[in-house]
Amino acid sequence: MKRKLVIALLIAICVLMQACICPMIAIGEIKPNLLIILTVSFGLMRGRREGMLIGFFCGLLTDLFFESTIGFNALIYLWVGYFGGYFYRIFYDDDIKTPLLLISVCDLAYGIVQYLFRFLLRGRLQFFFYLGRIILPEVVYTLILTIICYHVFYRINRMLDLSGS
Repeated sequence: MKRKLVIALLIAICVLMQACICPMIAIGEIKPNLLIILTVSFGLMRGRREGMLIGFFCGLLTDLFFESTIGFNALIYLWVGYFGGYFYRIFYDDDIKTPLLLISVCDLAYGIVQYLFRFLLRGRLQFFFYLGRIILPEVVYTLILTIICYHVFYRINRMLDLSGS
């Protein structure tokens, strides 16, 4: 029960930070994606099921607060959580290289899926412009923030494991 409350609180904090703090630290309209960091981190540390659940709720809250289409981000984050949790058994928690690689791949995939369904279907065909100006800078900015956030999430997960919840 304690684990569920802490994770719900972490999701709420990350959504609030994504809404309130990330726009203030944006560089040229590019913001880091804290929810990808949270989803992939806990997927790696806890497995596919937990990654999918955290991803679904992160995406659902993103849809409710930021988007007009409910369910689109929930589905994307759910798949991101599954992908992150897929590597649960072959990765060491305290190693930062694997989370950095997976978070960058997931954020890149998230940006490409966003482009495909939000812009390409509307006839906007400037993929390389969008890739160079929005997707890749967001991936880099998210990776920089991952170095800090992953250690925080790792410590929270360790404390929850040690407390037996």
